[in-house]
Amino acid sequence: MLVAEDPAQAESLVLFSYPLHPPGKPDRLRTGHFSQLSVPAIFVHGSADPFGTLSEVETAAAIIPAPTKIIPVHGAGHDLRQGRFDFGEVVAAVT
Repeated sequence: MLVAEDPAQAESLVLFSYPLHPPGKPDRLRTGHFSQLSVPAIFVHGSADPFGTLSEVETAAAIIPAPTKIIPVHGAGHDLRQGRFDFGEVVAAVT
């Protein structure tokens, strides 16, 4: 939210398990500030995260006018423990 208000605070965002909504309450999205983000955003998100499905993350990321990338962690929940992902892919996306 800070970067949406003041883009000078960061050159990009790396969001690990961004909580799009409370579990079981997809109507309570936490994306109101997304349309104001002007820096690139990278979402690292588990495919079994109860705070948002990968499809919901894709829809939310489309609201952001800056470039976005989604790095799925297949089989992982909100804590990302059960899945595996290549941290090099995250670093490459940032750089």
